[in-house]
Amino acid sequence: MKCGTEKLNQKVPRGEALQKAMAFLPAHSEGAVNHSDTRTAGCLLTGIPGLEHLHVWLSIPFCTMYIAALGGNGILIGVILSQPSLHEPMYIFLSMLASADVLLSTSTMPKTLANFWLGSSHISFDGCLTQMFFIHFLFVADSAVLLAMAFDRYVAICSPLRYSTILTKRVMGQIAAATLTRSFIIMFPSIFLLKRLHYCRINVIEHTFCEHMGIARLSCSDISVNVWYGLAAALLSTGLDIILIAVSYVHILQAVFRLSSQEARSKALSTCGSHVCVILLFYIPALFSVFAYRFGGKHIPRYVHILLANLYVVIPPMLNPVIYGVRTKQILEGAKQMFANITKEFQ
Repeated sequence: MKCGTEKLNQKVPRGEALQKAMAFLPAHSEGAVNHSDTRTAGCLLTGIPGLEHLHVWLSIPFCTMYIAALGGNGILIGVILSQPSLHEPMYIFLSMLASADVLLSTSTMPKTLANFWLGSSHISFDGCLTQMFFIHFLFVADSAVLLAMAFDRYVAICSPLRYSTILTKRVMGQIAAATLTRSFIIMFPSIFLLKRLHYCRINVIEHTFCEHMGIARLSCSDISVNVWYGLAAALLSTGLDIILIAVSYVHILQAVFRLSSQEARSKALSTCGSHVCVILLFYIPALFSVFAYRFGGKHIPRYVHILLANLYVVIPPMLNPVIYGVRTKQILEGAKQMFANITKEFQ
């Protein structure tokens, strides 16, 4: 059996990955792989296919961006929490976005870097499902927070006199609860949709992290329900958010260009400009990755898909604090005040 397996692995381009995966399977027979439930063996994340020889070098920018995301968002959250003047809906939503960004990048980057540096590619099946759930849950939550921020700007510009009466602390709490509840309701069924499938192959995932369709394609069962559920979940969450954000900004721009004061118009556009930059950073890489994966086919190399998938969970979290810190005067002043207070404590 050992010799037969080695010959098989020599013919398969992913031979090394298959050998690692076989090490976690019970040593019965070659036919056991096709008839037993291979979930007990866990999954093997190969990293970025075709660029395995560059994993160590790729880890340098990924690690740098991850550390920058942790530091930048940590400082941003600290500034907002420590400065009473920033305890307003706009900045509270921003702290929610920063928290979701940190958790989203943390759900992927540590395992990816462990794979790149240590070759730690194995993950249990339940661990893979857990990672998949949190990645998608946090992505949907991120999208909902961006929608809430668009609503905040809509109310601030289109109904400024009613701003404080509409976005009360109670409403803010309800928005936060709705964000988490919606994300949970949308993503929780995917765990059961994946658990109901039968897995009889060697579970090699050509990716750096676990995602819904990547796990489903390991199955020997019909995955039509998973495909349609994934599409419906994406359209009813992220797709709907994009439409509502676009509608909000159409109304915002109409209101802005009706302002008689050039100074007021410039200030409104500057405030909204930061949010638009964050929206574009979040959605463009994610949507490009999704459409390239589904419709790119053989025209776009597999490693391009994987690189994009990794970039959209680390680049927006890294750049969001920079965008808001540079473009928002109140946050910049709050950061100076926070560091000044810290310096005084140590003197």
